[in-house]
Amino acid sequence: MRATAILGLGCSSRDLKPFQADKNSSKVEWLIGMPASGEECDVILLFGGDGTVHRHLGPLVRLGLPVLVVPAGSGNDFAHSLGLRSMRDSLAAWSKFCGGAGDVRSIDLGIISAVENAGGAPSTTAQGRSVPHGARYFCCVAGVGLDGEVTRRANRLPRWLRRHGGYLLTLAATIFTFSPLPMKVMSRAEGDGKLASWTTRSDSLSLIAAFANTPFCGGGMKIAPQAKMEDGLLDVCIVGSVDRFRLLRLIPTVYSGKHLNVPEVQYFHTEVARVETEQPLDVYADGEYVCRTPVELALHRAAMKVITL
Repeated sequence: MRATAILGLGCSSRDLKPFQADKNSSKVEWLIGMPASGEECDVILLFGGDGTVHRHLGPLVRLGLPVLVVPAGSGNDFAHSLGLRSMRDSLAAWSKFCGGAGDVRSIDLGIISAVENAGGAPSTTAQGRSVPHGARYFCCVAGVGLDGEVTRRANRLPRWLRRHGGYLLTLAATIFTFSPLPMKVMSRAEGDGKLASWTTRSDSLSLIAAFANTPFCGGGMKIAPQAKMEDGLLDVCIVGSVDRFRLLRLIPTVYSGKHLNVPEVQYFHTEVARVETEQPLDVYADGEYVCRTPVELALHRAAMKVITL
């Protein structure tokens, strides 16, 4: 078997040694870096956090190889959503995979398209979804509004601080300077190859519009507690206008998913969503800047193979 390792920021060959030393991987041939084609290797180990995963999603989808994520970043929500909460978990999953008993799942990925690009000539994936040229994949959560501003500020922090609650610290501070913004969020279904008409789900002042493929974002916040990576649906969480001090008190409820009980929170599932704003707003996904509104968001079903425990 041939394996390749992709080493994210702050990772080195030392992180790879426990996987090379595993008793079940004695006959594995190792490469470093993204392979040019699927014929060059059989499995990919990706060391890093959500940002590292995000930046490699396009090639990983194209290659179609099983991917084992090793959580080693400042934010590891994608790995955690897969049940891989530590390097030890990933090592156990690797040992099982090499021993022929590994669990390989095909999961969905999110797609973000700037609306001005949505009419371009599409490229069709193996699963049949048309992905517009210029579209970006995301693995966890895409956000507009307060989430985008918090992420922008948190990305300026030292890496060690981002890894130890930097998002939460930035959120608490940003709440007192960020005001709700006019956002129009729409949804529609795709059935039998035909697109339904748009349904307006929210058209008022909002703090956050989050579009989730996984339950977690922001270092463990359960923004979309019902999200599943294999159901073909985006989970959408919209937080309306909430008093700043009340919002600050509500932050702990996001870690348990109880924020869905708050009257100002709207939560629903959709196949396709669209966000329009009076002024262009930044769209962030997996902690990375993607583009500005207006945008459309959808899912590419079974886009990526992942190794889990």
